[in-house]
Amino acid sequence: MAEEFTLAPMRRLIKKHGDLKVSEEAAEEMRRAVGELAQRIAEAAADNAKKDNRKTVLERDIRAARTREMERE
Repeated sequence: MAEEFTLAPMRRLIKKHGDLKVSEEAAEEMRRAVGELAQRIAEAAADNAKKDNRKTVLERDIRAARTREMERE
């Protein structure tokens, strides 16, 4: 899943929080972390839509999945 995200936005995200250089390895690790989180949220949102017998994932499914994921951490 991580490969779906490019490294440049990961570098920019890190750099927003300090005018620092970002190593290739740091950008890769951020990409993996974002990918893992996105995967869990996507799965939970899809499960929610299926439970409601819908074929469309809605914004509310993503919001609910994100909230559950944040509470989990």
